[in-house]
Amino acid sequence: MRFSPKTFNSLITSSILVLFLTNCTAQSTDSAIAAVDTVVEINSVGQIPTPDGFVRHSIDSMSIGGYLRNLSLKKDNKVYLYNGQLKYNQEAQYAVIDIDVGNRDLQQCADATMRLRAEYLFESGEYDKIQFHFTSGHLAKWSKYTEGYRAKISGSNVTWVKAAKKDTSHANFRKYMNLVFSYCGTQSMSKEVEQVAAIDIEPGHVFHQTGNPYGHAVTVMDVAVDSLGNKRFLLSQSYMPAQSIHILNNPKDSELSPWYAIKDGESLTTPEWTFPPNSLKRWKD
Repeated sequence: MRFSPKTFNSLITSSILVLFLTNCTAQSTDSAIAAVDTVVEINSVGQIPTPDGFVRHSIDSMSIGGYLRNLSLKKDNKVYLYNGQLKYNQEAQYAVIDIDVGNRDLQQCADATMRLRAEYLFESGEYDKIQFHFTSGHLAKWSKYTEGYRAKISGSNVTWVKAAKKDTSHANFRKYMNLVFSYCGTQSMSKEVEQVAAIDIEPGHVFHQTGNPYGHAVTVMDVAVDSLGNKRFLLSQSYMPAQSIHILNNPKDSELSPWYAIKDGESLTTPEWTFPPNSLKRWKD
């Protein structure tokens, strides 16, 4: 069969176009498959991607930083209150930490920072360091609670009475933490922390502010650093009412979010609180 030059050129052009479209379709399919293959499910704090040019700060895996970095994240990204209801504001969180909130309105902001510190100390066996001051000034020690002593509270007076058998279980630890949540807060937390410079920020530090009647506190969960030594960090909080502890979005910088940056003398704005300058603190040993 003979074709005119015009017809022949038309056939050649059509063949090339079909081949081109076929290759593009194949490449698009391959790219889609590759994209699916490279999706990484974020299961822990330590898997949250760092900002461009930053790598996670080197820390001892047995330190509180190592503990916080390994905390699991829930697949459900919603924040629930202690009573099982959804929090009204679902825009504050990047992810939710897989740790119970309890069924009472107790584990609020400062309580969550105390919970994370105490859980680390419990897991690492440093029982003597698990202690918090009540707002009244009295000291509540986990080591004493394990021996069966219970707080007898009358007004601002607190006495410890032997009322139970020795129990070092985690279930008993949770009862102790509920006691702490009931009688401690941002005000009493002032006795437990001390100011630290922003350049020295580390996982386990807290941003903490007292107030009348309310203050707030959040935990530094992880820190990343670049080649120049600049630091970026993740934060977690609970809030009022008691709710799931969650990793915070950065409301001031959507490109950096959920990471934050701060310099000495700067305030820090989080989704539901703005901390004044010099609010970064560390726990006293």
